[in-house]
Amino acid sequence: MHKVDNIEIQHNITKANKKIADRITKKLNDSNIFGVDFVGAIGSGKTSLIEELIQNMEENIGVIAGDVISKFDANRFEKFNIPVVGLNTGKECHLDAHLVEYAINDMPLDKIDYLFVENVGNLICPVDFDLGSHIRVVVISVSEGDDTVEKHPLIFQSADLVIINKIDIGDAVGADAEKMVKDVEILNPDVEVIKTSLKNGIGLDQIINAIEQFKKKHELN
Repeated sequence: MHKVDNIEIQHNITKANKKIADRITKKLNDSNIFGVDFVGAIGSGKTSLIEELIQNMEENIGVIAGDVISKFDANRFEKFNIPVVGLNTGKECHLDAHLVEYAINDMPLDKIDYLFVENVGNLICPVDFDLGSHIRVVVISVSEGDDTVEKHPLIFQSADLVIINKIDIGDAVGADAEKMVKDVEILNPDVEVIKTSLKNGIGLDQIINAIEQFKKKHELN
């Protein structure tokens, strides 16, 4: 009985979250904003990637920074004089649609073209929580080990774009970036995988192009 109750509770939570996520998607569409959900473990390079995108993409970007304590990453984004809303999750290991909808109310939607949502550093908890974004970008690094993909299959099956970061230190940490690419392709054959070293500027142009292409496809639909 205990297991059945847990399943029912999870089902209800997921269903309620999806309803709010659909409202968010409609709001973004009505405002001609393309939403991107960035998911990745702590230290994968999510924040650094978003910083690079802010500096190198031509259109206007707003960021929702989610974390147990969000001020650290939010302060990094605010230095670029863009709209930023920090979301503290406290003990929660992921953002949900309710929190994101609340944050969007504080975002100047008439002044941005992209809304980037930086999720809490975790590859497990965010899987079932749609945030209303148009695509999910999963960021991992070779420093997490080349078995990271195999250990977290669900998040990669839900990804629209996968970035394998810090390839410049692969040999130093004994990780095979090519193995990680192949592991992703087994789980999600249609997803684009980009190998990067943000520190050395490798792969950034590919990421920007991929996100822009997703946006163009959405606008055509």
